[in-house]
Amino acid sequence: MISRQFLRENPDTVREALETKGVDDVDLDHILEIDAEWRELKARGDDLRHERNEVSSKIGQLKQEGKEEQAQEAIDRSSELKAELEDVEDRADELESELEAALLELPQIPHEDAPVGDDESDNVEVAREGFDDLRELPAEVIPHYDLGEELDILNFERGAKVSGGGFYFLQGEGARLEHALIQFMLDLHREQGYTDVFPPIPVNSASMEGTGQFPKFVDDAYRVGGDNDEPYDEDDLWLLPTAEVPVTNMYRDEILLDDDLPLKHQAYTPNFRREAGEHGTETRGIVRVHQFNKVELVNFVRPENSYDRLEDLRGEAEAVLDELGLPYRVLEMCTGDMGFTQAKKYDIEVWAPGDDMDDGPEEGGRWLEVSSVSNFEAFQARRAGIRFRPERHESAEYLHTLNGSGLAVPRVMVAIMEYYQNDDGTVTVPESLREYMGGQEVIEGHEPVGESAVGAGEKD
Repeated sequence: MISRQFLRENPDTVREALETKGVDDVDLDHILEIDAEWRELKARGDDLRHERNEVSSKIGQLKQEGKEEQAQEAIDRSSELKAELEDVEDRADELESELEAALLELPQIPHEDAPVGDDESDNVEVAREGFDDLRELPAEVIPHYDLGEELDILNFERGAKVSGGGFYFLQGEGARLEHALIQFMLDLHREQGYTDVFPPIPVNSASMEGTGQFPKFVDDAYRVGGDNDEPYDEDDLWLLPTAEVPVTNMYRDEILLDDDLPLKHQAYTPNFRREAGEHGTETRGIVRVHQFNKVELVNFVRPENSYDRLEDLRGEAEAVLDELGLPYRVLEMCTGDMGFTQAKKYDIEVWAPGDDMDDGPEEGGRWLEVSSVSNFEAFQARRAGIRFRPERHESAEYLHTLNGSGLAVPRVMVAIMEYYQNDDGTVTVPESLREYMGGQEVIEGHEPVGESAVGAGEKD
């Protein structure tokens, strides 16, 4: 959230942020008018309160002096001032609520170094790793969704049967690989100084507002009971879209000490997003689904350290792909593509060679985002009321929050199944995962279960 003072003092900066972030549904002039009227009413209220106190203090003295007529005039004036003050305060309270709601609609101010652009075509590639020594791939790499069904480690039909489109089963070695990836990531980040957190999966509306998911992205969330079209309140619960929400909000409305910082938390959770699989989005495979596993890295730091921490956080996320031996690139996101809450953001995209998409590198294939590494500065901290006290005798101030996925598991699975694919349709297990797979070196798949497999002519 942008502070009121910043908005008052820098309206042109906020207006520019709205433009560069492509936010065209906010009437900034109206918000400024609300704030101006609210400040006028607060000043008028102070004047009325002061005058009423002066009048009230004279009533007793006038009565003691026997000036009953003047005392009654003072009583009448005090009543008039009280009524006017109540009207002013009621209107100020209405404007206060309206202003708070409006401020929630204003995006973060991009960092001055962020590339200015309209969409993903204006993002800037800042690194590309792993392409100097590519492993030899089959002449035709089978896409993960076909290979997963051939190996019977992915089952989309049964996932749709029990939960609907956008859900799937991992079976046998597929499920084992998923568990191995999660544990590998947690162990790696623990060595980087992260403390494990396992948060609640449902989160309340205040938590979603605190990290910036609400009110802007309410339609993308899974509500626990109720209809997304209905207004939400603070008691509503939602399935978390990312562990960023509960882990950041665990310190909501608290004051941390300088000695507590930096705080580095990691959390594995399942994540739930309604927008996956909607019209115009990719529906084949496990690239875009309604439920997916992810390890999230959340940092709380002093403001002056946040941009150094952003670079370190990016390196901590990249380390997962380095250890797995997967080729990837890093993009610095332009203002129009970085998102509502971020001041500066990197996307880490792994290379998956199975689908020859338009956005792939020279070698073909395509890029899959597996992490967004972001600095929110004080934007989330102000919304969630998270402060720190530099010294015990000093005033508390808002800290900075950062996060990044470390990493999104399904898309890493896609990259492994396609990049480590062999000519015979098996998949080599990356060396760094083998200890988590009980020493297994190759995923060979297993026999399908049920009459449907025989009926399809797959096995007899």
